[in-house]
Amino acid sequence: MKTANNIFEKELVVKSTTDNLALIRDFTKSAAQKCGFTEETIDKIALAVDEACTNVIKHAYKFSPEGDIIVNINVNHSKMTVSITDHGSNFDPSLVPEPDVKKYYRQHKIGGLGIYLMRKLMDEVNFNSVAGSKNQVVLVKYF
Repeated sequence: MKTANNIFEKELVVKSTTDNLALIRDFTKSAAQKCGFTEETIDKIALAVDEACTNVIKHAYKFSPEGDIIVNINVNHSKMTVSITDHGSNFDPSLVPEPDVKKYYRQHKIGGLGIYLMRKLMDEVNFNSVAGSKNQVVLVKYF
């Protein structure tokens, strides 16, 4: 779909299962490739989106396969914006402390770095509560 200010918009709606993460990654990579990002940047965007969707599956829907994950990609002349929306449990990102990555690595922990990674990989990361009990993560990468 094309609008006056947008080069393109795409939407994908999938059920909240880890089986759908590959589909989400492919959807995201395809859009990022159309934008002309380097392979390295495409991989960073796909990883950030994967982390966000994994958090939705684990935390918002608590591994229930019945929830919907809505991935919207909006591209204009300056940036690619990926919005991930769910109807799961509310989330307050301010309650998630900044990790001590060196300590984390020394302790050989697995998981728990999703928000940290999203913030390192993308130019902007915003968490919103949308009317009607929706959560939304907005990831932005500038050209």
